[in-house]
Amino acid sequence: MSDTPSPDLDALIAVRLSRRGLIRGAGAAALAAGLGPMPALAAEPSAFDFPELAASVDPHLHVAEGYEAQVLLRWGDPLFPGVPAFDPTVQTPAAQEKRFGYNNDFVGFIPLDGEPDRGLLVVNHEYTNAELMFPGLGVSDRKGVIAALSEEQVAVEMAAHGGSVVEILQENGRWAPVIGSKYTRRITTHTPMTLTGPAAGHPRMATNADPEGRRVEGMINNCSGGVTPWGTWLSGEENIHYYFQGKLPEGHAEAVNAKGMGMGTPQYGWGRFHERFDLSKTPNEPNRFGWVVEIDPFDPGSVPKKRTALGRFKHEGAAGVTAGDGRYVVYLGDDERFQHVYRFVSAGRVGATRTDNANLLDSGTLSVARFEADGTGRWLPLTHGQSGLDAANGFASQADVLIETRRAAKLLGGTPMDRPEDIEANPKTGRVYVMLTNNTKRTAEQVDAANPRAANAFGHVIEIAPDGADHTAETFRWEVLVRCGDPSRPEVKATFSPLTSSDGWFGMPDNCAFDSSGRLWIATDGNNRRATGRADGIWAVETEGPRRGTSRHFLQVPVGAEMCGPCFTPDDRTFFVAVQHPGEPDEEGGLGSYEKPSTRWPDFSPDMPPRPSVVAVTRKGGGRIG
Repeated sequence: MSDTPSPDLDALIAVRLSRRGLIRGAGAAALAAGLGPMPALAAEPSAFDFPELAASVDPHLHVAEGYEAQVLLRWGDPLFPGVPAFDPTVQTPAAQEKRFGYNNDFVGFIPLDGEPDRGLLVVNHEYTNAELMFPGLGVSDRKGVIAALSEEQVAVEMAAHGGSVVEILQENGRWAPVIGSKYTRRITTHTPMTLTGPAAGHPRMATNADPEGRRVEGMINNCSGGVTPWGTWLSGEENIHYYFQGKLPEGHAEAVNAKGMGMGTPQYGWGRFHERFDLSKTPNEPNRFGWVVEIDPFDPGSVPKKRTALGRFKHEGAAGVTAGDGRYVVYLGDDERFQHVYRFVSAGRVGATRTDNANLLDSGTLSVARFEADGTGRWLPLTHGQSGLDAANGFASQADVLIETRRAAKLLGGTPMDRPEDIEANPKTGRVYVMLTNNTKRTAEQVDAANPRAANAFGHVIEIAPDGADHTAETFRWEVLVRCGDPSRPEVKATFSPLTSSDGWFGMPDNCAFDSSGRLWIATDGNNRRATGRADGIWAVETEGPRRGTSRHFLQVPVGAEMCGPCFTPDDRTFFVAVQHPGEPDEEGGLGSYEKPSTRWPDFSPDMPPRPSVVAVTRKGGGRIG
């Protein structure tokens, strides 16, 4: 797709807002003129009945009146019997491997025995903030952190990455981990894993430590993910470039690939002690990361599998849905500016048992989305030998296509998007929602219908309707559900419903979840005092009827934190959320510190640093969330 819009692009974008969008715009104009909301819209009852939370920024976590937020698991909490209470001044890698990890992003709940009050919580530990973890570093920038950490502290960081499987149980309205459960597991950067699918065993996956290119040590920067119908956990590796230092020799065969994944800007000093994270020594090692990892949470001894058929890029999530014909469909976002939206459709069909589905994700078709200005779209298959994905363009096999998914997607003409993050299908309507966080680097010349704002600071949400309500269909229709930001500022061009209050709008949509009624809940990443005058949190967004595009504020994280991982129990009586990196400064740039964080949530003790946590939200007195 050309970066240059056609002369009538503005008119086409206006058409894409649809009649309902024009009504919203008229309502916003009425509000700006002091005329109040349009009566016809106000008559429709809301799908949500919770009292709206006021938007603010402070050191605490807040939830709507009538609800309770319980800290369930914190970084450092013991997960195994006999592990002592957490002491942040005495950290070892061996101890961290038996404790809940750092920065939790994706949260999934898998019921045990079909019961909504007992199940397995599966959690990604995306990355670490060493400056908030370790006392006495005395650093002011990321290079200082890299240089300051000892080999022992790096080993603690590596043990705090990965994921956790924790059995949890609700009794008398309170959730608690089951210490001593047979299911408990920590996954780290050292956990043995297997590469499967078309790229497994390819020479570009081979290293001196693994000449066959089929075994990998650990997973890194696991962001969002998904839970499959057969009870496995899909965990997406995202910003893998943070971990690799060094440079490739000039003209090296992997140079273009490394540049395409952002190598050369390390945020961690692991390569100082582990040569596999030094490009100059192990140039193929990055090819072994950036995949979707499938994990069996019911078997702590099982080997996680990196499913290469789902492509290699900066995976935000891996939420799936079973299509009408039984094939499994996974929607995928590549979380970087001007990257793409993807869909994987399995070749086989979902079977009745776990064994039937053991290798379902090893074969199928990965496609990239192309959004047209007229509101139609098409999935373009990333299949070797088709549409220029051949040796003439540097793709000698399907393995090459998958290892360099980004380059293949650009060659096919996929639409470059404004940071596509979580993508999930509504279980009731079948429509698919794409969270686009922001893209301040998009110029006016690069604006298109699916990314309608230059210097897009606040992001937007796109709704996709598969043609024929078939998730395997080649084509779809789409429209922008909301353009985010403050509707009271005309220059922002936000399009929330005029029924949205001054507390109800948000910026920077990131993760999302649907409850069993198909109601949309959105988590954000990037709101702060300066950017939006509010902290990150959870907003409930109406997708149906005259109130479509109305948003309501439900939960707010502490200052400096990011909201992640929304997930419901099957009965909608508990809502799990993840609070990442509390204690960071209240705006981008600079570092917090162990000694002077912006908050000490959740312990608020001078002896404790801020601790990323998973929180369980319930309704006081019981009942359904929302």
